[in-house]
Amino acid sequence: MTIQPSTTPRKARHVKRKHWALVAAATVLPLAASTGTAVADSPAPASAPSTACSYTPAVPADNFKGIPDFDPEEAAEPYRATLRTSQGRITFEALTDKAPCTTFSFRFLAEHDYFDRTHCHRLTTQRIYVLQCGDPTGTGSGGPGYSFPDENLTGATYPAGTVAMANAGPNTNGSQFFFVWKDTKLSPAYTPFGRVTAGLDVLQKIAAGGEDDQNGPGDGYPSLPVDIRHVKISTS
Repeated sequence: MTIQPSTTPRKARHVKRKHWALVAAATVLPLAASTGTAVADSPAPASAPSTACSYTPAVPADNFKGIPDFDPEEAAEPYRATLRTSQGRITFEALTDKAPCTTFSFRFLAEHDYFDRTHCHRLTTQRIYVLQCGDPTGTGSGGPGYSFPDENLTGATYPAGTVAMANAGPNTNGSQFFFVWKDTKLSPAYTPFGRVTAGLDVLQKIAAGGEDDQNGPGDGYPSLPVDIRHVKISTS
């Protein structure tokens, strides 16, 4: 069964786009890429923090800001990210010690205003409980122009307050991420890279507002629009 992206994609630019999505437990049908290729719910390989990260050019390149040049010293620096949204502020602590490649990428994009004036395009309220954001196209198929490998997957769980990467299969991380607003059971295939420290009530308010079921029951566009106005990185 193929579930199409939640909105009509922009006019094609001869780019083969994937649909960054979440795959629930094995009892739930997987979401499919916009190309019609299903993302399998298979066990993820073990992963560990890396001292050298590789960011590979990839399509699409929406709102392209360049490709990060990994700096181990900067990557190790703890930080907090605060998302100022139309529904309130959400702050999370970046897990720079456990997912340095991912947190370095998120910081790079945030400091280049990549997420500004975007919106969270997907809310799920049945079986998995997440708010998905980070796509400048708002279609679920957008990306920053590069990809990078998974990390921090060994023993990964997704309790409320987790911030993790959405993907289109193993090692396809880009810009899309999700907040877990209620304890959720997922296979350890989505890199956890943050922990919400303030604003879980904002996420729960968004969830209580419901969604439009355009992808199926309990899966659609949030009824309360979540516009990201700015992401602030704080290191002190």
